[in-house]
Amino acid sequence: MKTTGSWLLWLVVAVALTFSSLCVAQSQGSESEDRQWFSVDSLNAGLDEPPEAVKRLTPREAIRSFLDLTEKGEFAAAAHVLNLSNLPPAEQQERGPQLARQLSEVLRRGEWLNISSLSGRQDAAIEDPAGQHPQAGEPRRNIKLASLTAKGETYDIRLGRYRVGDEEPVWLVMPDGVSSIPGLYEEYGPSLLEEYIPERFKDSFGPLRIWEWIAIPIFLLAIGLLGWGIYSLVGMTAHWLPSGSPTIFTDRIRGPMALIVMSVITQALLDYVVSFSAVITTSLRVLLIAILAWGVGTVALRLVDTIMLRMTRRLVGQIDDTKPKDERKLLTSLYALRRVIILIAVTAVSIYVLGQIQLFESLGLSLLASASVLTVLIGIAGQAVLSNIISSFQVSLAKPIRIGDLVMFEGQWCYVEGIFYTFIRLRIWNERRLIVPVTYFVSKPFENFSVKSAKEYRTLEMTVHLSADIELIREKFIEYAKEEDSVIEHHKLLCYVTGQTGTALTVACYLMTTDPMSGWSAEMHVREKLMAFIRNNHPEWWPREVVVISHQDIARADKRDIRSESEADNSAERPSE
Repeated sequence: MKTTGSWLLWLVVAVALTFSSLCVAQSQGSESEDRQWFSVDSLNAGLDEPPEAVKRLTPREAIRSFLDLTEKGEFAAAAHVLNLSNLPPAEQQERGPQLARQLSEVLRRGEWLNISSLSGRQDAAIEDPAGQHPQAGEPRRNIKLASLTAKGETYDIRLGRYRVGDEEPVWLVMPDGVSSIPGLYEEYGPSLLEEYIPERFKDSFGPLRIWEWIAIPIFLLAIGLLGWGIYSLVGMTAHWLPSGSPTIFTDRIRGPMALIVMSVITQALLDYVVSFSAVITTSLRVLLIAILAWGVGTVALRLVDTIMLRMTRRLVGQIDDTKPKDERKLLTSLYALRRVIILIAVTAVSIYVLGQIQLFESLGLSLLASASVLTVLIGIAGQAVLSNIISSFQVSLAKPIRIGDLVMFEGQWCYVEGIFYTFIRLRIWNERRLIVPVTYFVSKPFENFSVKSAKEYRTLEMTVHLSADIELIREKFIEYAKEEDSVIEHHKLLCYVTGQTGTALTVACYLMTTDPMSGWSAEMHVREKLMAFIRNNHPEWWPREVVVISHQDIARADKRDIRSESEADNSAERPSE
């Protein structure tokens, strides 16, 4: 009895496990199917049976078929690529072709579609042989076809995979995208100008239509003439303004202002007057956004430069080291502020341009996949530029040099005239300009005559005869040095004999000057005056060559000894009597 009961118990457990396994397998199969397509009871019940020309098994096939049909004017057949479930079946027959025509115009003008980039698989699975994509190999039941903006709102047009019963799944434009077609058509539909274009010019010729090949050159020529007019008008305005900072600023923004006006007018024409195909419109819009951003940034930078120029002329004047150190330090800080403004402007413009053209959304994961390679290439190519930029900020912060400092760089007397992102501009004493990369400048030793104070000791050396009166030369030096305006601290005027040879003396004179360049001039003037004094009053003080005719020292000999020696020589030569 117990054996029979145990056998029945095991039989019940086995049946229960088998039934539960079947249920789990069925639920997993149903879940798997739900991930591959949307199961619906019917599709476009108000339309007739789709003709053979309608291909909808893959996303690529569906869109290519849709564009081909709309190009031929077969909008009723193209309506079968739309999921019209949001419309009552009675309206689908009438509204379907109309929506298909509107969507074709939107896609032709709104976004440049690359049909080859759409999946050619029925399950739209992402093919990634490297296996780096997180969704590689997984089937998808909806993909994005386009993303368009109208009246400040963004609308996504997506393709969905639908299956009715046991029929083959097909790809259609999803109902949400179909609902947004009328609003997008108002934004991207044909312009008023196209109503007057004959139908024969609306046929396609290559990537564009016939009328576009004619209109685009005329359009660009008109915009170019407009820009030339704005450039000339701003130039005339600069001549009318009084001389000074307003004239300089107006004259320097002629080019940017012309580009800004051209960009704004072109954008308005594209929005309200004429609309080209997406291949032209997309390229023009990206270019216009970049031009507009560059123009605004350049005008802002020119304004900053003009303000700096005005402050430089008012506070500092001529860029040299005769000005107080605080004023030169202020000018150096202004140049650093200019570079910060440029960096902020470039960053803001880049973010604005990238945000407007939606670069990251367009490139998507492909950009992320190639980011490492791009980073390495940019790092290698821009290493020198980045190092110069970093060095320029270090120079501006540490201030080993300031604007207006006098430096001796590679044997050249130079004034620091400007510190920019990648180079330093030096004004040589002969008014030429020396452009030096920042990294090269800071990696070389240089002498800064203005780091503490502009004043400098100058040394004047002269060579005179041994018989020269040093005390008189010293008096004349002090007299002539005091006459120079750039010579200061007269109590430090010195004059000494610093060297001697067998025939001459070396006299060194020291004088303190306000700055190196003025000191150089003062040194030359004092030397000229001393030379003129010696030439006019004591020419015997000039050093001269000495010819030795005897090695006997006659400098200290007695005259009687010399006379007796002479008589002895004469008697020796007289003949004996």
